[in-house]
Amino acid sequence: MLIQEYQEKWAKDFKEIKQVINEVLLGMNVSIEHIGSTSVLQLAAKPIIDIDVIYEPNVDFKELKKALEKIGYFYNGNQGIQEREVFKRQLLTQKHKVLDFITHHLYVCPIHSKELRGHLLFRNFLIENENSRLEYEQIKLQIAQEANQDHKKYAQLKEIKAKSFIQSIIERAKEK
Repeated sequence: MLIQEYQEKWAKDFKEIKQVINEVLLGMNVSIEHIGSTSVLQLAAKPIIDIDVIYEPNVDFKELKKALEKIGYFYNGNQGIQEREVFKRQLLTQKHKVLDFITHHLYVCPIHSKELRGHLLFRNFLIENENSRLEYEQIKLQIAQEANQDHKKYAQLKEIKAKSFIQSIIERAKEK
C-alpha cells in the first residue's frame, strides 16, 4: 500500500537520521525538524521521512553543502521552490547503516524561508487539530485509491487535489 497507517517507528527513524546529520553539522548554527505526514501522530502516510535542516544567517550554505556531501548526499537544486534546497543520496557501493536504509527526503532551508514556515505551520496545525488531521488523511487515501497505488500518479494528483486543503490549513494556522 502506498499510504500506510501511522507507525511509531517513523519518529525513531527521524531521530536516527537527525543524529547522523547533527554529527556532520556539529558547530554549525542549524536545527533539524521532522516535517511532512510522518511527523504527525496517528496520520496515515507514505513511509518516507521528510526532514528540514534549518540554518541561521551566519551559516555559509556552501559549508553546509560540503558537510552533507561528506556523508553521501548530493545537492539537487531547489526544484523550483525558492529557499528550499533538495539533497539526495548518492548511489554508493558502501551503504550507510542509517541514511541508506531509512527512506527519507532531505531539504535545507534558511530560517526565513517561506516554504519552511509553511511546513511547520501545516505540521503543527495537524498535530493540534484532530478533525483537520482526519480530513487530510481521507484526502490522501482517496488520492492513493484514485492513483491505483502508483507513486508518480499519486504525486501528480496530490499536487492538484490536496494543494488547496494544505494552503487553507496554512492560512488558518497563520491566524492563530
